Amino acid sequence: MAQAYSAGLTITENIILRKERILPLKGQVLVKKGDHVKAETVVAETLLPGKVVPFNLANKLGVAPAQLPNFIKVQPGDKITTDTVLAETKGLFGLGIMKNEVRSPISGEVESISTITGQILLREPKIPVQVKAFIDGIVTEIIPEEGVIIENKSAYAQGIFGVGGETVGELMVIADSPEAEITPAQITEACKDKIIVTGQFVSYDVMEAAKNHGVKAIITGGIDDQDLKKLLGYDLGVAITGHENIGITIVCTEGFGKIAMANKTYNLLKKFNGHKTSIHGKTQIRAGVIRPEIIIPLKFSEEELVPQEIKPPVLEIGTMIRIIRQPNFGKIAKVTALPEELTKVESETLVRVLEAEFEDGTRMIIPRANVEVIET
Repeated sequence: MAQAYSAGLTITENIILRKERILPLKGQVLVKKGDHVKAETVVAETLLPGKVVPFNLANKLGVAPAQLPNFIKVQPGDKITTDTVLAETKGLFGLGIMKNEVRSPISGEVESISTITGQILLREPKIPVQVKAFIDGIVTEIIPEEGVIIENKSAYAQGIFGVGGETVGELMVIADSPEAEITPAQITEACKDKIIVTGQFVSYDVMEAAKNHGVKAIITGGIDDQDLKKLLGYDLGVAITGHENIGITIVCTEGFGKIAMANKTYNLLKKFNGHKTSIHGKTQIRAGVIRPEIIIPLKFSEEELVPQEIKPPVLEIGTMIRIIRQPNFGKIAKVTALPEELTKVESETLVRVLEAEFEDGTRMIIPRANVEVIET
């Protein structure tokens, strides 16, 4: 039987996940190997250096930079507040009359003092950073001073595109079908702190209503690029997403425009309606693909957490695929033939193609590079 390998999205009711949770710089790991953790558990923490603030002390004091040592009251490494006197002159005749006193503009510590430029560098207080588990699971490995690896068994689905960071909440399916399109009126107080599923499309008005009602995340088939631009306040372009500070996370399972959610994805989410879910919108298309993820932790035993052999998705007769190029972007189809010979396409180039059958029974020849496998 003809086979080929192709990139694809994973949609499955049962997968063993392994997640690294790493600090941005070295710090302290707060859990032990074998610990059972919740998504909300802080597993590691560190302190990031505060912002450096340059301050022209010589100028403020009204003296030459080389004279600073005669008037300075602090040294590098000293802790300071906004009341701390950094330097002062002795005043007229050394009697304290008309003396000039300069206080720190910030709290923090003294970084350095220059008698060449007259600048004193002040550093703001360190910034505490915590890394949470993000998923319910077991700590299977400790990376000293850096973080942990957490494993669990989950129902799992990848999206095509997303925005917004990591969040955790209860899954709530509002759409009554994959083709449904909800209205702002369907977003109520009952949606607060939920991760809602909206069917084939989410409009800007629905996104705003969701934000106003405290919804944590939206899972949708498609989104309009102009609505996304309006939500973000800027044109996203080609970038790594997932760090947007927009008050909500959005994951599109199919793409841009009104595209019915794949039945397999919708049915998976419907089955686990009401379950605790972890989700993030991080997306990277170039230089190493990263997909947004929907993770629904399941009950499991430690014996189930065995390494899984990762196999590339296979294209073969009967494989379900998603079209990832226009004019049929986002449509689901089934592979019905995999011709061995190269085929000339509209661009006059010779490429490998496949024959696909859509849900309405129509068939089409499509370049293999224009599809991705829907993994199970």
